[in-house]
Amino acid sequence: MTHTARITKTLSANDIGETGAHQAGILVPKEPAILSFFPFLDPDAKNPRVSLTFREPDGITRWNFNFIYYNNRFFGGTRNEYRLTCMTRYLRARNAAVGDQVVLSKDGDGRLHVDVERPGAPAAGGDDDVLVLSGGWKVIRI
Repeated sequence: MTHTARITKTLSANDIGETGAHQAGILVPKEPAILSFFPFLDPDAKNPRVSLTFREPDGITRWNFNFIYYNNRFFGGTRNEYRLTCMTRYLRARNAAVGDQVVLSKDGDGRLHVDVERPGAPAAGGDDDVLVLSGGWKVIRI
């Protein structure tokens, strides 16, 4: 399957719930290269969100995650961050561990895909151009 966009996030202890912190999902950096993977969220709306359906490599199993812009700082609150939430069940089902990578991709038809890659496993993207960003995120230019 050919993917037109691919981003990865190396999982931290916080991402998989090992620290006991009550964070809401995985922090998504405000980097244009990462945000362009996700649908636009209206910054004039309070805490805008969209539900996204990702398919596993089998093409059948699907997971619904939420992409949220917690922008309540501009509405009297304190937060100003993007997050990908509702991933806990998926990460547990895949036995995700610290150091694994969550791989998010889009195919030519715009369908979203998710996978977990273990350290040392050959990357599905091969020798593509990679942009490494903060927080364990990477953009693979295809």
